[in-house]
Amino acid sequence: MTVEEKQLETTRRPEPGDAPAVIAPGQTFGAVTAQISSVPLLRRTIPPLWYIAVAIGLALVLIFLVTVSYLFGTGVGILGLQIPVAWGYPITTFVWWIGIGHAGTLISAFLLLLNQPWRSSINRFAEAMTIFAVICAGMFPILHLGRPWVAYWILPYPNTMTIQPQFRSPLVWDVFAVSTYFTVSLLFWYLGMIPDLATLRDQSKNRFSYAFYGILSWGWRGASRHWRLHETASLLLAGLATPLVLSVHTVVSFDFTIAILPGWHSTIFPPYFVAGAIYSGFAMVLVLMLPIRAAFGLDNLITERHINNCAKLMLTTGLILAYTYAIEPFTAWYSGDQFEIALVHNRAFGPHAWTYWGVILCNVLIPQLLWIRRFRVRTKPLFAISVVILYGMWLERYMIIITSLHRDFLPSAWANFIATVWDNFLVFGSIGVFIVLFALFVRFLPMISMYEVRELLPFSRPGGGSEK
Repeated sequence: MTVEEKQLETTRRPEPGDAPAVIAPGQTFGAVTAQISSVPLLRRTIPPLWYIAVAIGLALVLIFLVTVSYLFGTGVGILGLQIPVAWGYPITTFVWWIGIGHAGTLISAFLLLLNQPWRSSINRFAEAMTIFAVICAGMFPILHLGRPWVAYWILPYPNTMTIQPQFRSPLVWDVFAVSTYFTVSLLFWYLGMIPDLATLRDQSKNRFSYAFYGILSWGWRGASRHWRLHETASLLLAGLATPLVLSVHTVVSFDFTIAILPGWHSTIFPPYFVAGAIYSGFAMVLVLMLPIRAAFGLDNLITERHINNCAKLMLTTGLILAYTYAIEPFTAWYSGDQFEIALVHNRAFGPHAWTYWGVILCNVLIPQLLWIRRFRVRTKPLFAISVVILYGMWLERYMIIITSLHRDFLPSAWANFIATVWDNFLVFGSIGVFIVLFALFVRFLPMISMYEVRELLPFSRPGGGSEK
């Protein structure tokens, strides 16, 4: 009996009452490797949806480049920024993108430490989502500056004037927190790909792809020493990345919470921001995972169990977020601070009340459908709910920033924020940048971890037991 036949023999069909499988039955080492590696190596396996996504992404990138060129040439006056609303769409979108990047690290690092096998089929593109989301986020603080060409002033570097950044400012903390998060996430993502890049190198049919994947795989030969060092480094990076999930968005929340402005000066902001970040991150994971699963025929590797678990985690973090929405007006009332009470009333019934009720609808009410199982496992309803949550989380950031700024302590300084077309072009352009980067990743790199999925096969474990 061949190895492939033994694998098929040990992969039993699920019995009634069994938990959903991590991967579909009947898979073999060769079949898993061939299915995943066919996308980077063979152009004919790319579905039409990929080309449609690239076309849409490039169109949005073109709009983004035109907007940025006009912004640098004219100044931030083309945006809706004004006093007292000095932070508008750029900072709103910055916080939104940073939040989206959190679920990738959570899935990869935290679930790896908890030894959760279902992460293996989705961790790779969740990690890629983190990298590209942080890249998109990093552009906006620079675009927001009146003089973006002096953005390097925020970095501590030796200079003849001995001028250094103000290290007591959370804006400086953002630079170090986000750059550290990006560096650790990039290392963790790339380290996990090295064995798969070596597989692509060995299967390459032309010199260019052989050299490309050979350079990226750093001479990986699959020796026992290589695997031992790889496992050790992965666990160390996972242990380092896990607290970053909590720390990065906590630092971002300090941009607001250390201010004396009503609506910002709140101790609940750090957990509030972290829960919202993971919430929007899982929504983006599902928005990416479901079309990829359908377009590339990955139902056997990304099963109902993956979809259901992601939906459950999204529902859980959504409930935490709903609790913070409820506690905010209570703490304002309990404090007796007339400014905080006025802010809560203004958010719900002021000129920007549509954002508050939109947040409640998108982030609290509609996601309650996830209590029903068919909304968690059916792709179309779950995709629609995830898109609604992503929009709701952007609205939440808009609500926090705009409604807190447009009513200052002095009524003479009050002004309503009105976004311009260039504000919207920046937001949609950043989405185009994300789409193009992610599409290139799917095309040229393994979007699912081959070696981790192969470890889930019954034949790869002692005794050939099935994975529940």
